[in-house]
Amino acid sequence: MDYTTLTYEKDGRVGRVSFCRPEIHNAFNGTVIKEMTHLFGMIEQDDDIRVVVLTGKGKSFCAGADLNWMREVINQSFEENLAESNALADLFYQIYTLKRPVVGAINGAAIGGGTGFVAVCDIAVAAQSAKFSFSEVKIGVVPACIGPYVIKKMGEGKARELFITGERMTADRALQVGLVNRVVADSMLESDVEHLVESILTSGPEAVATAKRLVSEVPGQTPEQFKPYTAEMIARLRISDEGQEGMDAFLNKRKPRWAAKE
Repeated sequence: MDYTTLTYEKDGRVGRVSFCRPEIHNAFNGTVIKEMTHLFGMIEQDDDIRVVVLTGKGKSFCAGADLNWMREVINQSFEENLAESNALADLFYQIYTLKRPVVGAINGAAIGGGTGFVAVCDIAVAAQSAKFSFSEVKIGVVPACIGPYVIKKMGEGKARELFITGERMTADRALQVGLVNRVVADSMLESDVEHLVESILTSGPEAVATAKRLVSEVPGQTPEQFKPYTAEMIARLRISDEGQEGMDAFLNKRKPRWAAKE
C-alpha cells in the first residue's frame, strides 16, 4: 500500500511510524485508520522488527479526529458510524496487542482520539511542550474507543475526572496522571527515545512479547487463574531457545545473541 497519511521507515530492527498530515496537526480520518491498520498488520508479520516508534510529523502528535471527517459523520447512519467506530476500536486493540513494544515519541499536542494513540503505546515519552486533553465532552461525545486503554493506564479515579472535565493538560500533568511515562525537554525527545529503543533491543524479543501479555492479562485473573498461568509462562520460557541462550550468556558473562549489533 502507498501511504498518503503516514510515513514508515524500517531502520534495521526498528520500525518508525509517523502521522503525516502536519497541515492539520495529524488529525485522523477513515483513511488514516485504514492505512495504519494495514501498516501495523505488516509490522506484526515482520520478524525483523523488534521495536516500533510512533510519532507525528510537524508540531503535533495527533490532534484527534479530522474536522472534515466529523462533518461527514454527522450525516451518516448509525450503521455507518458503528462500522467506522469498530474500525477505530480494532486499530487501538491491534496496536495495544502488537507483539513488539511500541514507544510513543509524543512531540506535540495529543487531543481527543489522539490521546488513544498515546495510551496504546507501551511506553510514552512526551516533549515538555506537548499538550493533552480528553476533549470529547466539549462537543457532546465521549472518549469511548480509547477508554479501555486510558483507564488501564490512569485508573478509574483520574479517568473520571479528566473524561468529565475535558481539562487541557501539560506534559507534566499527563505524567502525574499516568498517561505518559516520562517527560523530557523538546530538544532531548529524539535522543531519549533512541536510548530507550537501544535498551529494549538488549532484551529477549520473545521475553518482551510475553511481558506485554503478562501485564495485560494478569490483572483480570483470579488467583486460581494467575498462579498456574504465570508458573507455566516462566517454565516454558526457561526451556525455550531464547531462555536457554539468555541464561547461558548471563552465567558466562557474555552478551546474548539478540543483543549483538547489526
